[in-house]
Amino acid sequence: MESGTKKWGFQAKKGMRSTASISVRGVLNRLAESLNKEDKREVIPLAHGDPSAFPCFRTTPVADEAIFDAVRSAKNNHYAPTVGLLPARRAAADYLNRDLPYKLSPDDVFLTLGCIQAIEIAVAVLAAIPGANVLLPRPCFPYYETRAAHSCLDVRHFDLLPEKGWEVDLEAVEALADENTVAMVIINPGNPCGSVYSYQHLEKVAETARKLGIMVISDEVYGHLTFGSTPFVPMGVFASTVPVLTLGSISKRWIVPGWRMGWLVTNDPDGILQDSGVVASIKDYLNISSDPPTFIQAAVPQIIENTKDDFFSKINNILGEAADICYGKIQDIPCIICPHKPEGSMFVMVKLNLTLLEGIDDDVDFCLKLAKEESVMALPGMAVGMKDWLRITFAVEASALEDGLERLKVFCQRHAKKQ
Repeated sequence: MESGTKKWGFQAKKGMRSTASISVRGVLNRLAESLNKEDKREVIPLAHGDPSAFPCFRTTPVADEAIFDAVRSAKNNHYAPTVGLLPARRAAADYLNRDLPYKLSPDDVFLTLGCIQAIEIAVAVLAAIPGANVLLPRPCFPYYETRAAHSCLDVRHFDLLPEKGWEVDLEAVEALADENTVAMVIINPGNPCGSVYSYQHLEKVAETARKLGIMVISDEVYGHLTFGSTPFVPMGVFASTVPVLTLGSISKRWIVPGWRMGWLVTNDPDGILQDSGVVASIKDYLNISSDPPTFIQAAVPQIIENTKDDFFSKINNILGEAADICYGKIQDIPCIICPHKPEGSMFVMVKLNLTLLEGIDDDVDFCLKLAKEESVMALPGMAVGMKDWLRITFAVEASALEDGLERLKVFCQRHAKKQ
């Protein structure tokens, strides 16, 4: 001890803070700090994935009533089993079975605190395999990278191809994989790309993964939120070719992200995940983690069984119209290029042409100044692994979307290089 100070025996892991700070929430907080408090205009949120505040995106009354009934019954104030309430697991299995050529059982479904916890579990299971590495797409929802860093799981990145509708570069996947590769991640419909993969492309993904001897982790939290010509096909359709972990939730399709009700599902008709210990590892993790609130779990059967197709059609129509507005308006901004019109989810990826702008260093600088000057928040591509790109959310009220894109255009004109 010197000068009254003591050297303590603990130290944070080096590099953890910088890696873990690359999250959508972290970036949004930084953008919010950059907002000009003297600007009296409404802040236009083109960076988030939560449209629930907008009246046109309100959830179905069926979901509200299911929650009320679950609370009023006074039967759901207890702890739930770590794998989830059986009726909720059965309802989730039945819901997913609508699109599958085989039948899931409730035992294949594990309920989670939203899709975020499903990601945590999947990553933790892989990280427990000595020397393992996982293949992540680029761009990608950043939580995969963050959790992998937290769990000391090695990651490698394969590109998604914008000129091919953000399809997986399967040649890159084969080149990256080695004897320690245990899984690859796909996100379909795509966050951040707005892509929807065809049956044919997913079949090739399955065949590639089988060739490499790896599982597929399929993030389908935006499942069925599609409005283009390509229908949603779950990766579980190909589970006889390759074992699939499906991650999903009611958060996005029912527009209730704050309810934190998700699932992790083992699509494993050949018992590969069971025999290899993956299922046991999932259960071990659930035994030491938190559960979704019991009353929300109890509401799941009523929510799934009673929601009418017209609710889903309405939401998809709103998203489709918003995507049309977004894609059309972006065509009028010379420094922003949209390589592929979105067909699903709530997002579109666009590329910045910084050579046409003055006083803008990169995508982060662009978004910070856009927030300060125009009270518009867009997500810098850095957050999803694509420097000098932007992820734009179009899941907002149409009037707010048009206003936000007009302000974006004015911002680009203000910073345009003088000819």
